[in-house]
Amino acid sequence: MARPQSRSDLLAASEASFDKLMNLIDSLGPEREAAEFSFEDRDRNVRDVLVHLHEWHEMLLRWVDVNLRGGAAPFLPEGYTWANYAGLNVAVRDRHADTSLEGAVALVKQSRGRVRELIEARTDEELFTKKHYSWTGTTSLGAYCISATSSHDEWAMKKIRKHARA
Repeated sequence: MARPQSRSDLLAASEASFDKLMNLIDSLGPEREAAEFSFEDRDRNVRDVLVHLHEWHEMLLRWVDVNLRGGAAPFLPEGYTWANYAGLNVAVRDRHADTSLEGAVALVKQSRGRVRELIEARTDEELFTKKHYSWTGTTSLGAYCISATSSHDEWAMKKIRKHARA
């Protein structure tokens, strides 16, 4: 699918990729879903991948909410930059060490629904005009939404397919 250029395209791409991801996970079967990855990776299992997606949804939602209300929040949490965010991803994994796979599925579905609502509430101009919002820098809000949805889903599916093949 081509990179979305409109709200309707973004919603369709996001829904299609998320459905593919959930179907891929379901196709693993309960034992494989819960199994540890057999390869060395920051994320150790499907749960870790799902909570990663959930937490990045939440970062997007917080960032947009604060900035739309006139605040000046950076995308990444305090203490992290684009140069050191790998540590953030480890912290996310460790923070959810006690989250069950079922809990991770529920969390990611809930946060993805809220991202969908965010996208639905914005116009094409608000989503896809570069610099429409000063806080998006040189890009568009839609680019961030693509990164947090369909692009991130593709990353997750690549990792889970590797797990399925191992």
